[in-house]
Amino acid sequence: MSHRILIADDHPLMRTALTQTIGQAIPGAVILEASRFEQIKPLLDTGEPPDIILLDLHMPGMSGLIGLMMLRSEHPAIPVIVVSASEDPVTIQRAIDYGASGFVPKSAPNTQIVEAIHAVLDGELWLPEINGGPETDAPDPAQRAATLTPQQLRVLAGIAEGKLNKQIAYEMSVAETTVKAHVTTILRKLNVLTRTQAAVLASQLALSAAPPPPVE
Repeated sequence: MSHRILIADDHPLMRTALTQTIGQAIPGAVILEASRFEQIKPLLDTGEPPDIILLDLHMPGMSGLIGLMMLRSEHPAIPVIVVSASEDPVTIQRAIDYGASGFVPKSAPNTQIVEAIHAVLDGELWLPEINGGPETDAPDPAQRAATLTPQQLRVLAGIAEGKLNKQIAYEMSVAETTVKAHVTTILRKLNVLTRTQAAVLASQLALSAAPPPPVE
């Protein structure tokens, strides 16, 4: 049986490299591509969803860990391998804690992504060797955000991007009053008092530091 693999990354060179690597290592694999986060959902809602997702945390619309949490909440049966330029232990641990089945740094050799795909498809967890460990004494905003519903996570992502309620409502095709109600619930669940405080917390989940450009 051929596997369907979704590569979600905004860099064409990275998608091409992954496609070639997977095509050579996994004959017959069907490769799907998405260059923006909003392109992922239509591919998952078809009659033939992918068997696995290779996900870049920094792709447009992704909002870092918020996007990962939304995917896992809405499609828990589809495993996700994060393929990211962010390689620090804290990011790797948080990605696993909030739904990823594997993590492969973009600097890793091609053989590692193939190993990760095979392992995750077999129901295993795949992690790279890392130096050091996560900072356990720092408060983790993802722990509070994990209580949010998929719709509330989408609103939080909009808040992190500085969008107004009416902009978020338009993009979600809901009434502005619905977004306002979500914001009220989000503030309560995140234990913050203002929209600005929620945006600060959301920005920590968005991993907003820009990754290095791909090598051409």
